[in-house]
Amino acid sequence: MSLAELPSWAISQWVAASTASRVLVVYGGVMALALLITYAISMGDDRTLRDVGVWAKPMKFMAATALFAWSTAWLAIIGSAAVSHSQAFDGIAGLVIVTSLFEVVYITYQAAHGAASHYNTNDPFHAMMFGIMGVAAVALTASQAWLAWEIWMEFRGTAMPVLGQGVVVGLTLTFVLSTVSGFILGGKQAPAGVGIPIVGWHGWGDIRPSHFLGVHAQQLIPIAAIVAEDYFGSSAQIGFAITVGCYLAGWLALTWVGLMKP
Repeated sequence: MSLAELPSWAISQWVAASTASRVLVVYGGVMALALLITYAISMGDDRTLRDVGVWAKPMKFMAATALFAWSTAWLAIIGSAAVSHSQAFDGIAGLVIVTSLFEVVYITYQAAHGAASHYNTNDPFHAMMFGIMGVAAVALTASQAWLAWEIWMEFRGTAMPVLGQGVVVGLTLTFVLSTVSGFILGGKQAPAGVGIPIVGWHGWGDIRPSHFLGVHAQQLIPIAAIVAEDYFGSSAQIGFAITVGCYLAGWLALTWVGLMKP
């Protein structure tokens, strides 16, 4: 497809998309816009929390939410067009929006007041909100397990292509791996300080790299399936299986490193 054909292709995809898919795309765009606005605000605010700018966490969550929403819409379409137009997907999209919006709003509110959102148990209210954030995070990733189930059921009784397997496996791993690492992260705060540029991670004693790999299985595993189908030919199934095995090994290694004392 040439660049000249891109606008007409995008329009046709938008017209064919379900209402829920369009809402997710728009919602992701709103989060991306919020990210740009927050970045502009951060340029004039030198306040810090644990040696990191107060707006760093909201911006990370806004960026992650935009990608998560767009990926959910994309995976539903390439996984099963029928599922993307189903009533179940309406519920999945609603769950993604409600849970992620709650987290972004609360984290941003706390940042505006120069206060922590995560691990803030200084009083009953903030302790309760931290607990609710944990529930919301699990519910958010559970939306991906729900979508994986709907796509899997759509293929019942028929052979699922490698791409379909990639979507189902990626969505399932997002739920399983990010939930496990999320619970560990909830009880083990990352070291203070700036860390690696952009992401802010630390080399040791930091579960966030493991959690990142868990959350982004949503995108990376389906992309691996696309590569396997396009380049591995008749060995696509084997190539995809090896990739998933390596991904799981990488997640385990990062989790092990994250549990070590810095």
